[in-house]
Amino acid sequence: MKPKYAPMPPRPDDMAAPEPFVLDTTPREIYEGLNEYVIGQEHAKKTMAIAAYNHMKRIMNPSDSMRKSNVLMIGPTGCGKTHLARTLAKNLCLPIAVVNATEYTEAGYYGKDVEVMISELLFAADGDLCATERGIVFIDEVDKIARRSGSGMTGASGRDIGGEGVQQGILKLLESNRVFAPINITQHWNKHDFVPVDVSNILFICAGTFGDIKRGRVKSDIGYMGETAQMKSSRRIKVKDLEEYGLVKELLGRLPVLCELDTLSESELARIITEPPDSLQVEYAELFDFEDIKLSYTTDGIQAIVKKALETDTGARGLKSVFEELFHDLSFNAPSRVGEHIVVDGDYVDAHVFADEL
Repeated sequence: MKPKYAPMPPRPDDMAAPEPFVLDTTPREIYEGLNEYVIGQEHAKKTMAIAAYNHMKRIMNPSDSMRKSNVLMIGPTGCGKTHLARTLAKNLCLPIAVVNATEYTEAGYYGKDVEVMISELLFAADGDLCATERGIVFIDEVDKIARRSGSGMTGASGRDIGGEGVQQGILKLLESNRVFAPINITQHWNKHDFVPVDVSNILFICAGTFGDIKRGRVKSDIGYMGETAQMKSSRRIKVKDLEEYGLVKELLGRLPVLCELDTLSESELARIITEPPDSLQVEYAELFDFEDIKLSYTTDGIQAIVKKALETDTGARGLKSVFEELFHDLSFNAPSRVGEHIVVDGDYVDAHVFADEL
């Protein structure tokens, strides 16, 4: 059942002194809600719990002194960035729009203007303006809109309508108090049908892999030296690193919360298969329940699935690819195999999943 959104508190211009709102949740409770569905990423879950808690405080107690803390999530493919944001919105009963930064262009060029992000949030909230004005916009692939050349980083290049131009558009969106969002997101070029939306309380979460980011140099007793792979993996990314990568300083200033996610380990991938309420194990059990086919997994079967997924180098997304290949034949023949019991062990995985086909 779709959650019903609670009414917004009175705006400051509607009432001189709005009554303070007492929150019925805590950062720890938000973290525990995330922990049920998101495996691993302990630091990221705590960071997002704090950001969400402060977001709710700002919504319920409007104040000019409480500035919004938008988030920049950084992590490899398949580490759970989008899943974490979706789970956060679901647990807090907030509408969320998940958009891809590469779909947008600088204003005045063919493509989506950044205001369409707010239209998609309005659509996700079923047209509820009050819910929209307290929702979450998740902007993925922001690393793909970095400045594209060294000359661009100095301001010497021409217009970069798909890179820096989009960054400037997002920056304007983050700085605005109210924007005019197109009502019809499929005809966003129509400038006549729009609705004014107060975006001052919308939480923006930007995300990207930043896979080839340079983390600078390490200082030793004898000067500076290059980083080893272990040093790179243990050092957190800094704002200066992101500037050098190609994000404009002004945009980074509007994304004060840096949330890094780590590559998922073998044990965490195994837990993703079995532990969450919406795990792959549960998903495929329900899928084959139509034919009364029972699935069970051995320990070596789970380990074999994880090893196959690691070969794809796509994190948790690789697990889905392995499961699709694993049950390809069974899915095709399921109507004629009603009532069977399938034991997924190491031999079964090796016989049905081939690395070169993933």
